[in-house]
Amino acid sequence: MKLKKINFDLILFFAIIVISLFGVLMIYSSSSIWAEYKFGDSFKYLKNQSLFLIIGIVLMITVSKIDYKKYKSKANLILGICFVLLVLVLIPGIGSVRNGSRSWFGIGPFGIQPSEFMKLALIIFTAKYLEKNAKLVTDVKKGVFPILGITLLAFGIIMLQPDFGTGTIIVMTIVCMLFVSGVKMNFFMKIGVIGLIGVVALILVAPYRLARILSFIDPWKDPLGTGFQIIQSLYAIGPGGLLGMGLGNSIQKHFYLPEPQTDFIFSIISEELGFLGVIIVSSLFLTIIYRGIKISLNSKDLFGKYLGFGMIFQLSFQAVLNLMVVVGLIPVTGVILRGTRLLHILFSPYNKGKNKIA
Repeated sequence: MKLKKINFDLILFFAIIVISLFGVLMIYSSSSIWAEYKFGDSFKYLKNQSLFLIIGIVLMITVSKIDYKKYKSKANLILGICFVLLVLVLIPGIGSVRNGSRSWFGIGPFGIQPSEFMKLALIIFTAKYLEKNAKLVTDVKKGVFPILGITLLAFGIIMLQPDFGTGTIIVMTIVCMLFVSGVKMNFFMKIGVIGLIGVVALILVAPYRLARILSFIDPWKDPLGTGFQIIQSLYAIGPGGLLGMGLGNSIQKHFYLPEPQTDFIFSIISEELGFLGVIIVSSLFLTIIYRGIKISLNSKDLFGKYLGFGMIFQLSFQAVLNLMVVVGLIPVTGVILRGTRLLHILFSPYNKGKNKIA
């Protein structure tokens, strides 16, 4: 691929670096006790995450120099490879099971989750499809059903793992991309009803999902079982107050709150840094989302607009879903507070003079 020299959106770049460094700091703070107990090294997760951060920054700078239109020409190939990986991960002996979900390829102590690549692949493919079929989007049967069918196929394969949270984010992202493309509003009303029925059916056929719903309604009914995680999360958030208990002084990370360095890291942030920590994280995410939307709007071609909006929608949904789970507004979904790694690889710099992304 031909590389090109471009300018950075400095505000977006700064926000991404700050939230990444802040994330590394909080991963150490939330995981040190568990890492010391399990590995005999309190810096275990800090070292791993620092390595990933360095690799991510190098990839961000490198990939950002590639003309994003190159992804359009390879969209079909990228999507096809991701579908193959989604199928392969389901095969015992190839994919590995973590937390009850066969969604990982194990590589030594590390793992790769194909569904994360599918998130980006579908956005690229949908952006290409919507640009190519701009005149057909008003025709639901000819313009919308094909891309919706591909999305639901990806959702179905991911549900075999099962990973309801990731599948939901993918579907919601593509639906929002269809919305900004000009699809008629009555379609979304119908798809909303169908989606609601589908979600209810998926909950009823899986006892663990139903248990999560019931624990969400009244977590104190089963405080040592299905309601344990959300109760401990609220116990972490409650004492935080305005400035928190101080960095490193969390009580809940001492084997009370499950997954304090992943799914529920925001609870530890709230406990240690209080409302100030909440404002810091929220402000950084809002800055990234705002700058991303601005770049998307400034793009002069439809593929760039749809690509930018898709990535921003995905980041927004993932962040909002995680925060809603942590504060008890929705049932536990298993969605981690992350997403900027997909965004900043392709999206942080852009040619300001030409109004193009990446």
